[in-house]
Amino acid sequence: MTDESDEYWFNTQTRQVEVGRRSDWSHLMGPYPTREAAQHALEKAVRRTQDWDQEDERSR
Repeated sequence: MTDESDEYWFNTQTRQVEVGRRSDWSHLMGPYPTREAAQHALEKAVRRTQDWDQEDERSR
């Protein structure tokens, strides 16, 4: 089990990385193992969604 202070979260409301889970879960993405991974969380989610949308279009 990891210490919560060792986890990084991306806050979608403030667009800031938080160390440890401090905000309401509805505004958080994570946990991530590093600050850098959390900083790129939203970009990665957008990219994955675009990839899935493209895959859906190809399968129609």
